[in-house]
Amino acid sequence: MFLFGHRRWRGESGTHYRFKITLTENGLPKDSGGIYVFVRRRLGVILEPLYVGKAANLRGRLVGHEKWSRAYWWYGATERHVLRVHTETDRRRIEEDLIRGLKPVMNDVMIPTGARDAPSDPKLRWRWFERNWRRLARQPKRA
Repeated sequence: MFLFGHRRWRGESGTHYRFKITLTENGLPKDSGGIYVFVRRRLGVILEPLYVGKAANLRGRLVGHEKWSRAYWWYGATERHVLRVHTETDRRRIEEDLIRGLKPVMNDVMIPTGARDAPSDPKLRWRWFERNWRRLARQPKRA
């Protein structure tokens, strides 16, 4: 049973990202930007992502996050996973990849709505078309 340490989350593109598991504020990195995931742990080993977000300063964002109380009380979030990412463009790309792959309950904006809903990031869009070109060629376009 892995209660501390690291956890890998896989995005829609198939890329794995290694997150650090934090239970308290002491585990949050100081003055570093990155991606965070609110997680509910079931039966000790089953992890369910509830919310994926990005921040320029992880500690400043997560200490007083407006969605943490809802994730904790309403959905039963038990921990936060954090990943340090230094550039804003990489943060945007990784956040979109994880939201589209994990489909967290509390994220409703970037979750794909249909078969033709391609990612907005150019790198992710290219990988998405490589995987889905056969299926897209068979389906008629809708006006």
